[in-house]
Order: sequence, then C-alpha cells, then structure tokens
Amino acid sequence: MERRDGAGLRRLVYATAVLAFVVVVLGAWVRLSHAGLGCPDWPGCYGHLDVPEAPQHVAAANAAWPERPVEAAKAWKEMIHRYAAGALGLAIAAIAVTAWCRRHEPGQPLALPLALLGLVVFQALLGMWTVTLLLKPLVVMAHLFGGFTTLALLLWLGLRTSGWRPQIAPADAGLRGWALAALVALIAQVALGGWTSTNYAALACPDLPTCQGQWWPTTDFRDAFTPWRGLGVSYEGGVLDNEARVTIHLSHRLGALAVALALGALAWRLARTASPALRRLGRVLGGLLALQLALGVANVVLGLPLPVAVAHNGVAAALLLALVGANHALSPAAVSRPRLQECQA
Repeated sequence: MERRDGAGLRRLVYATAVLAFVVVVLGAWVRLSHAGLGCPDWPGCYGHLDVPEAPQHVAAANAAWPERPVEAAKAWKEMIHRYAAGALGLAIAAIAVTAWCRRHEPGQPLALPLALLGLVVFQALLGMWTVTLLLKPLVVMAHLFGGFTTLALLLWLGLRTSGWRPQIAPADAGLRGWALAALVALIAQVALGGWTSTNYAALACPDLPTCQGQWWPTTDFRDAFTPWRGLGVSYEGGVLDNEARVTIHLSHRLGALAVALALGALAWRLARTASPALRRLGRVLGGLLALQLALGVANVVLGLPLPVAVAHNGVAAALLLALVGANHALSPAAVSRPRLQECQA
C-alpha cells in the first residue's frame, strides 16, 4: 500500500468546509428571498432536473401544480441551493469513504466522518420535508441548524487531521470553560434566529431600542414557541399573530445581548493571553461580533434588506467557526499528525 501524509484528505476536508459555508449562505438567501417553495416538489423542480422555462414545459408545470405556478427566478434560487447541497453531500461521502479506507491507521478519525455522512443524509431528508411540509418552522429551523452543525464538524475534523494546536500557557487553560459557554450561547442564539426567520418575525419590531414604541409590548410565549401545528398548513409568510411574532423577536434581541456579553468576554480574555494564536482568535472573534451586532441593528433600521439579512446569517456562521477554532485550540486532548494510508485502487 502506498503511504502518504494525508495532505489530500486535509485539503478535501477544508474545501468541503468552504462549500458547507456557501450552502449555509445560499440557504439563507433562498429563505429570506421567500423562495423556499420556488419548486413545489423534491428533488427536482416541477418534475425537471432544472427549472422549466420552455413555454410548453411551463404550461405543463402550471397544469400539474395550479396552486404553485412557475416563478423562474424563485425556482432557480431553490435549485442552485439544491445543486450546491448535492455537491456537499458527495464531498462528505468522499471524506467518509477515505476515512473508512484508512481506518486501520493510528490516529485516523472514523467516527466523525461517518457521523457527518449520516448528518448530511438527514439534512437531505429535512430539505425534502421543508418542501413537502410547506415550510413548517420546526423543520426549516432544524434544516438550518443541521447546516451549521455540518459546517462546525467539518472544521473540527479539518483541525484534527491537520494537527494544528497552538502553544498555550497553563494559566490559559481556564479559558476552556469560557469558550464552551460562549459556544453554547451562540448555538442557542442561532436556534432563536432560525425560529425568528422561519416565523417571519424579523420585522415584528421595526424600531430600536423599543418595540412598536414600547419597552415591553404585549407578548404570547405559548403561541410563539408552539413547535408543531399539524399538517397541511402552508407557513409561507407565517401564520402567527402580531403578539406571537413580537415575542419571538424580543426573545432574539435578549438572546443577542446575552451572546454579546459571553462572546465579548471571551474575545477580551483571548486577546490578553500570551499565545499569539489565541490573541489572533480573540481579535477575529471581537471583530466578527461587532460586525454581527451592526448587521442586526441594520436589519431593523433598514427594514431587513436582503443583502444585509443574508450577511447576518453568514457572519453567524463565521462566529461559529471562530468559536470552534477556539474550543479546539483550548482542548486538552493532544492532536497528532498521523501518516495516513490510502486504499489501493
């Protein structure tokens, strides 16, 4: 068997992580431009592998789906996202196959690549259910959450296989708890952001720092966070009343304050360490946090313009990557650089 240093696998993992980031941003672009039902079927679009545009094909599609006539612009957005997600699935499958072929090599991760493969299969099912269940918020949010999880695990796998591990002083080991707490806080806020978006509550409070001119308007937490409302209901445009949407929006705002404190404290502490790598992570984390807060304010003040809203999702993903990097750097487990073994052709 030929022995190599595993550089090819590392490049594949990092390239797949970049593709996962693109898929996350594309998913936000589709969702925020109200194109989630641009194709009423799955995995094709009106029975095609691309968007029907010839007059006879459009007529046939409109006859088959009279409740959802063809809107080519929305349909292409949805299909571009599906193409990218399909490419991501193939790339993750290649990582899993490579890891399986090298499973007897010391230090070769296997559980994580296989978990990623299972996750991307489940993501495909969630993508199908997003369409067939007519944008049910619980399913759409789970699909978003799965995309962020895939991205985070790919970066963790890339860092593990690369052997990157900065030198940290014993005194800095106490930051592990801070880094984990910040990661948990961000994950909760991503979930809140997903729930806000999927329930069309982003514009429920069009003013700052108040909401509809009040510091605490009437809320309805029970209706706002009901996870399941039965089948057969289209959630395009949302189904909640004003009080429930205000509740979701306010919850997301309060979550943003908590996350800003947690991530800001971590960034400040990382920037004061003796490790150059940790100091860089602290500066990156602080810069991303400031940008994310500015984008959140801009979404409210400017009325949720599509580029700003998509950027808000993209920076959330970047914050997640920065926190994954910080947690990996502070992890007590040693990371080696094993020489990995290829499968024979």
